[in-house]
Amino acid sequence: MTYHGAVKVGGPPELRELAHLMITKIAVGPFENNAYLLRCRATDEQLLIDAAAQAPVLLESVGEQLATVVTTHRHHDHWAALAEVVEATGARTAAGRIDAPGIPVPTDILLDDGDVLRVGQVELRVRHLVGHTPGAIVLIYDDPQGHPHVFTGDCLFPGGVGNTEKDPARFASLFRDVKEKIFDALPDEAWVYPGHGNDTTLGAERPYLDEWRARGW
Repeated sequence: MTYHGAVKVGGPPELRELAHLMITKIAVGPFENNAYLLRCRATDEQLLIDAAAQAPVLLESVGEQLATVVTTHRHHDHWAALAEVVEATGARTAAGRIDAPGIPVPTDILLDDGDVLRVGQVELRVRHLVGHTPGAIVLIYDDPQGHPHVFTGDCLFPGGVGNTEKDPARFASLFRDVKEKIFDALPDEAWVYPGHGNDTTLGAERPYLDEWRARGW
């Protein structure tokens, strides 16, 4: 089955099979958050990105073997099910160093820009983007047999960067970080997995960067 990334709350997850990594996308909660379960094909180790809501739904895909839960940023809709998922699985927690104090579940691994987080034999590169929150992080998997895969939380969506609440300084910061750390560093083929809604690619969004900058959101 071809992966398309369009999931709905209450609907089935979407599974993407890469050479070394399995990616399951699940929509949960009243804000229609996306959670992503990553499984290393060589070791079966699993990592969950954003235990956003509806822990029973997430745990149905996770099962009992979960090594790590990463929270992309401190907003409540991205960690509402974190405590329950951690209690059920014993998984360690990870988040950006600056946002971690705003997440009520203790953070085991504090992540900084450029860090590498592993799930089995797969490496995820951490990038710190400032603007949506002070300590939001993005995870990049550079598939050695394909194109990069970028889990952007609420920093990048189809059609623009994340919400900066009409604050020009916050927008300028987020736009700069998204451009320099994502668009300037990765090819058009890079696939974007956002914290809400449908997926996109950098190639689909790149032509509109100047338009985003001009409109200020």
